[in-house]
Amino acid sequence: MAPKRIFNFNAGPAALPQTVLEEIQQEFLDFKGSGMSITEISHRSKWFDDVINDAVARTKRLFHLDDRYKVLFLQGGASMQFCMIPMNFLAEGRTADYVNTGTWSTKAIKEAQILGKPIKVAASSEDRNFAYIPKDIAFTPGATYVHITSNNTIKGTQWARFPDTGGVPLIADMSSDIFSRPFDAGRFGLFYAGAQKNMGPAGVCLVAVRDDMLALTPATLPTMLKYTTHADKNSMFNTPPCFAIYTVQLVLKWLEETVGGLDKMAQRNQQKADLLYNLMDESDFYNGTADKDSRSMMNVTFRLPDEALEKKFVAEATEAGFGGLKGHRSVGGCRASIYNATSVEAVQALVDFMKTFQSRNG
Repeated sequence: MAPKRIFNFNAGPAALPQTVLEEIQQEFLDFKGSGMSITEISHRSKWFDDVINDAVARTKRLFHLDDRYKVLFLQGGASMQFCMIPMNFLAEGRTADYVNTGTWSTKAIKEAQILGKPIKVAASSEDRNFAYIPKDIAFTPGATYVHITSNNTIKGTQWARFPDTGGVPLIADMSSDIFSRPFDAGRFGLFYAGAQKNMGPAGVCLVAVRDDMLALTPATLPTMLKYTTHADKNSMFNTPPCFAIYTVQLVLKWLEETVGGLDKMAQRNQQKADLLYNLMDESDFYNGTADKDSRSMMNVTFRLPDEALEKKFVAEATEAGFGGLKGHRSVGGCRASIYNATSVEAVQALVDFMKTFQSRNG
């Protein structure tokens, strides 16, 4: 009997490809003939070397990263990067620009300020409750980096095009849209993402960092907070989160071999987003919260005519097998997170449900 599976629209931890889950299930008790689970094998074994090296290689292929980039798998989540980035790159005499587009940008700015680093908030969309991505930003010439959040999970906005920084390296928190589309990675000194939204389970953060940024790391930092520590040891200075890295490796294999790469993934993600946004644009019942030119392809945020209807919508959707549609507690409303693993069929089923709910309650 097949297991019961809902349509999963959770914002994170979020949906994983079913074929990946099935592969994990098949290998869980005996990984590659080892007689052990992936959760039992040594991280110093050839079995795990093959896992992490394949994950690195697939990441580099998918993003067309050259030999200047190191791909790291770190613990502490994306939130740990909020402090590691300024600690590693903003030694005395260096400054950086930050763009504030919502909750996670705000947290990154706060961590740099706690450390007393000389940063500048070059732009913010806080004036309209983060409903848009700022444009025409005056960046600081000669800054060490510009930090952005590529997709804003809570507010439902996304950078459609990354900003022109005048040659200053970009650093981006890509936790909720990594591997969702191709981009020019050469403009980035570093990008990072917690795995639990778009590429794996919670417990590991992917960091891609360029050699010229690694060269800025001061020797005086605590060992575990230096990027060079992890780059020099292929992410295995200490025991890494083996199971999470293994799952990421399988998701990247799925992206390359089943989906066909990031161009194909982007086409599918755009198709899913269009289904939901077209419904909203044709309706006065569902109202998107983000400006049209700033809409996210990953997190579709919307409101209904009143909060009572929103509660009813979420309750009836849950009963009908649609999970995770309640908006973030800080903003309310509703949200459909349509990450890579969420199928077009799942989104079409949600659109059909939304039309039926509107006909009954509009």
